Amino acid sequence: MKIKLTLLLSMLSSMALAQMTHQDSLNSVIGEYYRLNVKIFQSRSTQADIDSLFSLFSEDFTYLHPKYGGTYSRQDLYDGYLNNQKNGRYNGRVADIKVINRISGLNAVSVEKRFVTRKEDELSEGESQMTLFEFRDGKIYRIHEFW
Repeated sequence: MKIKLTLLLSMLSSMALAQMTHQDSLNSVIGEYYRLNVKIFQSRSTQADIDSLFSLFSEDFTYLHPKYGGTYSRQDLYDGYLNNQKNGRYNGRVADIKVINRISGLNAVSVEKRFVTRKEDELSEGESQMTLFEFRDGKIYRIHEFW
């Protein structure tokens, strides 16, 4: 009986650790997503930086931003990043992205964040914005912006 109880407790502990590890891995991907975006938003970013960001996305990735045009395919968004880079829109104005709060669920994380912008030598935080990340097989397959 003691052996069965020990095995059961061991299995429950393993299951709890596995779930925590899964959520940690989702949050790690989101951290990398924001880190790479800040890097891309600088004036000396490269196409390789954009490619690194897009390696976090599944092949069937979609980006939803109803306020700014609706739904974008992976290719649409990639082309937009390249176009913004080519046209000098990534100029270092965005200095950081500050994550305020995260709520993790099963293969999804909701994030409250703020852009930190640079104007001359001053930094300022923007308004709070909400983003929902959905995952499949460890990759981001949908980002839905609610700002």
